[in-house]
Amino acid sequence: MEIRNYTMNFGPQHPSAHGVLRLVLEMDGEVVQRADPHIGLLHRGTEKLAESKPYNQSIGYMDRLDYVSMMCNEHGYVLAMEKLLGIAPPLRAQYIRVMYDEITRILNHLLWLGAHALDIGAMTVFLYCFREREDLLDCYEAVSGARLHATYYRPGGVYRDLPLSMPQYQSSPWHNEKETAERNRNRQGSLLDFIEDFTRRFPAYVDEYENLLTDNRIWKQRTVGIGVVPAERALALGFTGPMLRGSGVAWDLRKKQPYEVYDQLDFDIPVGVTGDCYDRYLVRVEEMRQSNRIVKQCVDWLRAHPGPVMIEDRKIAPPSRTEMKGDMESLIHHFKLFTEGFCIPEGEAYAAVEAPKGEFGVYLVSDGANKPYRLKVRAPGFPHLAALDEMTRGHMLADVVAIIGTQDIVFGEVDR
Repeated sequence: MEIRNYTMNFGPQHPSAHGVLRLVLEMDGEVVQRADPHIGLLHRGTEKLAESKPYNQSIGYMDRLDYVSMMCNEHGYVLAMEKLLGIAPPLRAQYIRVMYDEITRILNHLLWLGAHALDIGAMTVFLYCFREREDLLDCYEAVSGARLHATYYRPGGVYRDLPLSMPQYQSSPWHNEKETAERNRNRQGSLLDFIEDFTRRFPAYVDEYENLLTDNRIWKQRTVGIGVVPAERALALGFTGPMLRGSGVAWDLRKKQPYEVYDQLDFDIPVGVTGDCYDRYLVRVEEMRQSNRIVKQCVDWLRAHPGPVMIEDRKIAPPSRTEMKGDMESLIHHFKLFTEGFCIPEGEAYAAVEAPKGEFGVYLVSDGANKPYRLKVRAPGFPHLAALDEMTRGHMLADVVAIIGTQDIVFGEVDR
């Protein structure tokens, strides 16, 4: 029987397409001959929007780029502003930022693991991962009031210090008083107590995920030898993060170009061997364990070292509510800061952070005004998506789903 080649659409509303990804696949029977990713279906114009607003009003846009790695994106943008302003946040603020970067990394990898496993056909992992995400999103909510789009990092520090109490569950028709008391058991102390309790419990949860997947015969059949990218090819394609480390290149900005207080913390960089989907899975799972280590160290340091979390420069940092309500000068500073923002000296800066998906960089050009002359985001997902054609050629249609999953694509940052 004659097999004819045909072209098919994968997406843009395919359940495994992770956002508005449209792939045009040229198929030879069940085998992919070519994959052409079509982007531009989301395209929100974030960079142009940021160029029309004062600097401090664009922090929220960064949350919405990769909406699974919210605070890491803010971090890149805030670091670029601080470079141009020539300021450094207080040490306590740096530790808080690092702690929340790593909480964000765990959040990102939990969503990735749940969604990737679901794409390939494993349902239980998805439910497990979201159980842990719920606790970490409560940590987001405790400091910023928002579960996802936090806008917590500010030039010169963070919005506020860590709260001394955690929100409590209320009893309801679905949970009686005894059940509610059990749910609130680890919420009796401060936010740091809650996070410390999580770091104690989390390694056992990661063991549960690994019990379900790591030696699972079906999981290995779907991921081993799929989407192989050798080390030199990964470098040539501009891979960063777990995609690059999965191919055996030990490149991590937290070690190679340390920012904030990463050079004072003890953690390891997991590296793969063959560069297939299975290696990238192992790298991300180990990254969750390492992030847990970093969070624990930050909690210990923050307990022992109280102090300011914002610089005292009234041209950049708003006065406290108490000052603002009792002092005319402070009220003027507050009003000017939130209506006009602040001016940044002329110049250009590039700041990059090791986001959960790879190197997230912000290139900022200032002409001395209160809004950027040019803002360019270097999103990690874009070069990964560009390599999709090369990674899928010769694989089956079902493997395309596994490869999209292993890339951990979020379209907000690709289609910015």
